Amino acid sequence: MAEPAEHAEHPAYPVGLRLGGRRVVVLGGGQVAQRRLPALIAAGADITLVSPSATPSVEAMAEAGEISWVKRRYADGDLADTWYALIATSDADANNAASAEAERNRTWCVRSDDASAATAWTPATGRSEGVTVAVLTGKDPRRSAAVRDAIVEGLRDGTLAAPHHRSRADGPSVALVGGGPGDPDLITVRGRRLLAEADVVIADRLGPRDLLDELPPHVEVIDAAKIPYGRFMAQEAINNALIEHAKAGKAVVRLKGGDPFVFGRGLEEAQALAEAGIACTVVPGISSSISVPGAVGIPVTHRGVAHEFTVVSGHVAPDDPRSLVDWESLARLTGTLVILMGVDKIGAIAQALVAHGKAPDTPVALVQEGTTAAQRRVDATLATVAERVRAEEVRPPAVIVIGDVVAVGASLRK
Repeated sequence: MAEPAEHAEHPAYPVGLRLGGRRVVVLGGGQVAQRRLPALIAAGADITLVSPSATPSVEAMAEAGEISWVKRRYADGDLADTWYALIATSDADANNAASAEAERNRTWCVRSDDASAATAWTPATGRSEGVTVAVLTGKDPRRSAAVRDAIVEGLRDGTLAAPHHRSRADGPSVALVGGGPGDPDLITVRGRRLLAEADVVIADRLGPRDLLDELPPHVEVIDAAKIPYGRFMAQEAINNALIEHAKAGKAVVRLKGGDPFVFGRGLEEAQALAEAGIACTVVPGISSSISVPGAVGIPVTHRGVAHEFTVVSGHVAPDDPRSLVDWESLARLTGTLVILMGVDKIGAIAQALVAHGKAPDTPVALVQEGTTAAQRRVDATLATVAERVRAEEVRPPAVIVIGDVVAVGASLRK
C-alpha cells in the first residue's frame, strides 16, 4: 500500500532494527533475496522464506538451516506475527496483497518492485571494523551506494579519520602491522587504518616509507634502526621502546616490511609485550616472498612446472655452523626456491645447491626493491648468479627466485 499523499515527500526516518530472534518473512527466492538474506542471517533473525523456487545460493542457506523454506507462493496470513518483511517476488498481484497485509499488521515492509509502495527502504550498507554505515538518498540507490562506498573506503584506508575512543580501562596496546613489500598501496586496509589512528609509529627501514609522510604532524615516527641500544641488543631495545610508549597511554604501531611473522621477528615482539602485560594486535602483511616475484611476472607456482615453493632466509651462509637450513634437501626439490636476505650470500648458496645436485643452468631471478619505483630485475643461472650480482651491483633488499618458474613468465616481459 502506498504511503498517504500528504506524507509522500517526507524523508525516511533512519533506524537500526534489532532482529535477533524475531520473525522475518522473505517472499521470493530470487536474486534480491540472495543479496539481502546474508545480512538478515547475520542479524540473528528467525527467517521464513516463502517461495516455490529459489536460487542455488538461497537453497543452500535453507539446507544449512539458516532459514526456513516454505515451498509455495504467498498466501494471506503469511505475515502474521512478523516484525519485518521483504517482498521480492515477480508476481505484482502477490506483492500488492502482501504489502496490504503488512500495512494491516503494522509490519515494516520493503518492496523490491515499488519503493513508493513500501513502508521501509533498505539503505546502502557497508561495514568496517565494527562500524555499520547505512546511506539513504531517497529513490536514488546508485547514489546511496556511491556515498556508502566512499565512506567505507575512507574508514578502511584511514583517509576518513574516525579514531577509536580509548580509555584507561582499555589498557596499553600495540599493533604489529605488516606493511607489505614496499608499495604503499599494498598495505592492508586494516593496517592503514591503524596507522591513521597511531600516536607513535616505530618503523623498519624496509617498511612502506611513503605512508609515513601521510601521518599527521602530532604522530611521533621513530626509526627502529636509530633507537639508542646502549647495553641492549637491538631487538631488546625495540621491545623496550614499544613497551615504554604503550604504557605511556599512546596508540603504538610497529610498522614492519612484508609480514611480521615472516623473518620479521614479530613473535619476539609479541612475546615481549605479553610478558609486560600489554595487549598486542597482529595485522598480517603481504610477504615479499610471493608479491615481489609476482610484480615482475614470476609465479612461484605454475601448473605443470612447480607444485610447491619454499621460502628460505639467506642471511647465514650454507657452511656457517649457525645455519638451520638443510640445503641438501632443498637441492632435491623440484619446486621453486625463494630466498630472502641472501644477496651477499647468493654465491655460496648457488655453489651449495649445485654441489648437492641442482642443475647449474637452473634459472635465477633477483628482484631488487620490488614493487617500488626503483624496482629492477636481474636474471642469471645458478652457475652465473654470483658474477651477475657483482657486475650489476645488486643490493639489498632483493628477493631471489630459483627454479623453472623464472622462465615461465618471460612472455609477460615482451
